[in-house]
Amino acid sequence: MTNNRPVALVTGVGRTVGIGAGIAARLAASGWDVAITYWGGYDERMTWGPDTGAPEAIVKSFAGRGLAVEADLTDPAAPAAIFDQVEERLGPVTALVMSHAESVDSGLFDTGVESFDRHFAVNARASWLLIREHGLRFKGAHGTGRVIALTSDHTVGNLPYGASKGALDRITRAAAHELAHLGITSNVINPGPIDTGWMTDQVRDDCLAATPLQRLGTPQDTANLVEFLCSEKGQWINGQLLMSNGGFA
Repeated sequence: MTNNRPVALVTGVGRTVGIGAGIAARLAASGWDVAITYWGGYDERMTWGPDTGAPEAIVKSFAGRGLAVEADLTDPAAPAAIFDQVEERLGPVTALVMSHAESVDSGLFDTGVESFDRHFAVNARASWLLIREHGLRFKGAHGTGRVIALTSDHTVGNLPYGASKGALDRITRAAAHELAHLGITSNVINPGPIDTGWMTDQVRDDCLAATPLQRLGTPQDTANLVEFLCSEKGQWINGQLLMSNGGFA
């Protein structure tokens, strides 16, 4: 039976409450077959801990075909291996949505070299390699390909995360021009503060006070924009850093 659903690859989908999970579910519901990546080792280091069985449960809920791939993005060989598995199981990728991240709070004086390098390996280098792999393998019609990355403007007390996300922004926006011959659009989304389990009560209160709508963002808010950008109607938006944060300032 011929499958007519395009394939999306969404990275960083390790927990059911995460932004990546919201994006993956929305794309699956709107006509995409979706592959996700996750890395249990990251969640084990975080205060929220691992969401055991979450990737498999997320994929099982999809309306179309799905695939969960565990991948350590500090490994430069991981992006090619991910695309190999997705192509073998689902077919060529049309949309690459990057919601993976290394994020450990530290500033100028307490950031270690190992942590700094890991942030850039995951947030910048792996993103470049994923985008490059997408461009090398893209087989879709001109104008149908998509690259979308999630970023952050947080820097104070979060030096390696903010700095590596700044590099991600430049890489992704450059792809809008370097992949132009393939008809792949490439955009960055800043979703603002979304509580997926990392906020303290004080951070939550501060974010609410700084947002005109007096609410926090949700994974669904980000998924709304990703769904639009991946649609035919979103084709004309290209090379942009889009603030989808409810006016947070």
